[in-house]
Parts: sequence; structure tokens; C-alpha cells
Amino acid sequence: MDELPIIQHTYDLIKWYIPILNRIPKTHKFTLGDRMINGLYNLLEGLIIARYAKDKITQLEALNTQLDILRYQTRLLLDFKLTPVNRYEYAVKSINEIGAELGGWIKQQNKLQ
Repeated sequence: MDELPIIQHTYDLIKWYIPILNRIPKTHKFTLGDRMINGLYNLLEGLIIARYAKDKITQLEALNTQLDILRYQTRLLLDFKLTPVNRYEYAVKSINEIGAELGGWIKQQNKLQ
């Protein structure tokens, strides 16, 4: 499996999501917004690191957890009425695509062990 598509999809999500997160009200910007922004950057960095790691599985499973956290944080944006439904749906669709690619990468690594 080529890992590059997941990295590109994560990069594209960051390019789309960060400007939106930077516009949320200050009451949530410095808590939820900053956590989400840091989580997105950490996810991208983690995927790049995993690509070159010898033991990828541990790294990839940790990234899967980070992605799940991002899912819940995105849902909070909707529940707090900080994002419209169409943006929420796009974000969740993108996160789920990345999750499917990550799951495939994990499955492939498990077969190699």
C-alpha cells in the first residue's frame, strides 16, 4: 500500500480546516480550536514519521486514536453551533476517508508481522 495518499488527504484537510478553526469565537478558539489545530498538525507529522519508521504499527495505532479524538472534537463544533451542518459533513467525510486509509495501512502492517 502506498502511504502517500493518506498524507496528501491529511494535508488537504488541514488546508481546508485550519482557516475555519481560526474563525471560531474566542470563547472556544483557545480551547477546542487550538486543540484541534494542534491535533491536525500532530496527525500529519505522525503519518510522515510512520512512513519512515521500522515498526509502523505502534505509531499507526496511536494515530488512529488521534483521529478518533478529532472526530469527537468536530462533533463538538456542530453541537456548540460553531460550524454549519454542511461544513461538519465535509469534515467528517474527510476524517472518515483518512480513517479508512489508516485502517488499511494498519491491516497491511499487521499482515507483515
